[in-house]
Amino acid sequence: MDLQVKDQVAVVAAASKGLGKAAAMALAEEGARVAICARSDALDETAEQIREKTGAEVLAVRADLRERDQVDAFVKQALDQYGQIDILIVNCGGPPPGNFMDLTIEDWEAGVQTTIMSALYLSYAVIPHMLERGSGSIVSTVSYSVKQPLARLITSNSLRLAVVGLMKSLANELGPQGIRVNSINPAWTWTDRIEQLMSDRAEAAGTTIEEESAKAAASLPLGRMGTLDEYGKTIAWLASPAASFVHGHALMFDGGGVSAPL
Repeated sequence: MDLQVKDQVAVVAAASKGLGKAAAMALAEEGARVAICARSDALDETAEQIREKTGAEVLAVRADLRERDQVDAFVKQALDQYGQIDILIVNCGGPPPGNFMDLTIEDWEAGVQTTIMSALYLSYAVIPHMLERGSGSIVSTVSYSVKQPLARLITSNSLRLAVVGLMKSLANELGPQGIRVNSINPAWTWTDRIEQLMSDRAEAAGTTIEEESAKAAASLPLGRMGTLDEYGKTIAWLASPAASFVHGHALMFDGGGVSAPL
């Protein structure tokens, strides 16, 4: 299938590794020009990997999504280089794991900044440009915990619901003006973040990362975790004109796991 994103411009946040990198790579493979940002030192290496694998044009900008001025500067550089933004992938790292009494008010405030404010900063930076053009596609990476709260992830369980609410509300507002807005909610898809969560669970339960990973995989009806390649292809499709009548949707990328007990 031709996703019809050749020569479109995709801005992908937190894309030096994990889900963000997978999204940027998949869009570049389909012919999009991409702008990526991250705090990580791996950003430049990731940009070069995308260029080498896909031949796509890649702009890499060091930016902390918790700082509005850095987000604005990232988006401005993308517009200065490419002249347009067709796709925005809202993505960020996850808040710290733990049960309620393990965490502090400061942990919650940091989680709000990382999870909610970063989505707002990106949206305020990009949406005015999309409104001027009368077109665009926004997809936010959230989590399947918006359907089923997960153990030891109370901050993520709570705050990611706000992001889904933001995206659904934006869909209602922006759809009539030619801008599609959706979310994608991945279950266990192996990344550094998942390794962190499995390590936290193993420490709490007195088990190993391998044992906790096996439990998580077994909790999904497909009996395995998702792959980054699968995720990248799915979000690229959702963001693309190939999904032109999919709007205001929270797509579950979860191997059937919305009722998983973990």
